[in-house]
Amino acid sequence: MGCGGSSLADGDGSPKKIQKPKPWKHPQPITRTQLMKMRDEFWDTAPHYGGRTEIWDALRAAAEADLDLAQAIVDSAGVIVRSDDLTLCYDERGAKYELPKYVLSEPTNLI
Repeated sequence: MGCGGSSLADGDGSPKKIQKPKPWKHPQPITRTQLMKMRDEFWDTAPHYGGRTEIWDALRAAAEADLDLAQAIVDSAGVIVRSDDLTLCYDERGAKYELPKYVLSEPTNLI
């Protein structure tokens, strides 16, 4: 499946291009401060679920960047992108990285 470098492809061999996540709604309206706290808590604990720290760092940088820079980051880190919104990725060793939508975009009911 994926070796050598970057965002893995669908069946045609071309890299999977990162896209913005689809709009989503949090179960209850939240403030920007609450969203930032949720994000910080996720990134602080994510490496404890497995995978390599440098991949988690690359995914965080990609999540916080614009789409072009995010694509460059995952490509250079050797991240294999399985869902084009970055919610499911793997590293070259096969470790799985799942990102919640709240670290990738803002909810539609942000107050």
